[in-house]
Amino acid sequence: MANDSKISRRDDVRPTEGEHKYGDVEFADRTNKKYPIDTPEHVRAAWSYINHKDNAAKYDADEVDTIKERIKKAAKKHDVVIEEE
Repeated sequence: MANDSKISRRDDVRPTEGEHKYGDVEFADRTNKKYPIDTPEHVRAAWSYINHKDNAAKYDADEVDTIKERIKKAAKKHDVVIEEE
């Protein structure tokens, strides 16, 4: 299942930065602490950002799928409607 896929550590990211900025929250990219999905606002922002080509290009296709699946799951949890790309 895509949701269990491992996301590679990115050289251009400091995971502690995400934790410092958002706290101990759930992230769609757990490895790099990117795309927080703990609130409806964060879910909407995460979906918007991962669907920008330049952001998605920093990941392999299967990693993008994993991130999107996690965001979709969080959207259901927070009653957020997101538009499929």
